[in-house]
Amino acid sequence: MFRGSMVAMVTPMHEDGSVDEEGLKRLVDFHVDNGTDAIVAVGTTGEAATLDYDEHCHVMRLTVEAARKRIAVIGGSGANSTWEAIKLTRCAMDAGCDAALLITPYYNKPTQEGLYQHFHAVAEAVPIPQILYNVPGRTACDMLPETIERLADIPNIVAVKEAHGTIQRPREILERCGDRLDVYSGDDGNAREIILAGGKGCISVSANVAPKLMHDMCMAALDGDLERAEALDAQLAALHKALFIETSPIPVKWAVSEMGLMGPTLRLPMTPLSEPHHETVRQAMKLAEVA
Repeated sequence: MFRGSMVAMVTPMHEDGSVDEEGLKRLVDFHVDNGTDAIVAVGTTGEAATLDYDEHCHVMRLTVEAARKRIAVIGGSGANSTWEAIKLTRCAMDAGCDAALLITPYYNKPTQEGLYQHFHAVAEAVPIPQILYNVPGRTACDMLPETIERLADIPNIVAVKEAHGTIQRPREILERCGDRLDVYSGDDGNAREIILAGGKGCISVSANVAPKLMHDMCMAALDGDLERAEALDAQLAALHKALFIETSPIPVKWAVSEMGLMGPTLRLPMTPLSEPHHETVRQAMKLAEVA
């Protein structure tokens, strides 16, 4: 449904922790101007875990309004309660999002059958296109390829963001699901390989900082231009690594604030990037030609 570089956009905040609405509009314009192919609002990188329900819905609505149909908006609407995920996904649809991104239920560690029933229930309740999101390193819950294959039969489940951390996992999903389900990388470091293997793009942290470069790399890979994709990915490699030098979104929010696009505020329990890491992130930004 979507192709290319989809930014997992940070949520700008004022010093008191409230959402910076003008900063958010500025970020949307920045991504439109720099070729980002879609925006994911209020995902993990957008600090969804620390926004309450009303704020969550407000940020999705604000992002859609700021986008003005110039760029697709995907609303992060996952939760570890099926009822809450349905409510948030309905909010994404009502806000005008083009699709919803649903993380696997975290902490409560459902079985594979529980995962199937969870996503089936959300898809049945809300007709918006839905993207599954598997990131076991954060959720302590790994949705297996056979479960994703079952879910691919549901018409409004259109894609999966796979952040298992290996190239083998998305390849198996591609083999199982074929054209029934788009596969997106959830790890910037292996996005090029996943796209060249048949994936349709990447939901990216690095695109917050180097949107044009990330877009160009994804397009080169989609076009099968191996040499260009590899060269652009090499330019991004240090950034991919530096933006996880501490728990994301700590480094990426610091980097975007260094670019003058917003302030550096995070909500607790996230804390500011440790001073010893500033130069590492700064040098990675220089290599990506953004600082």
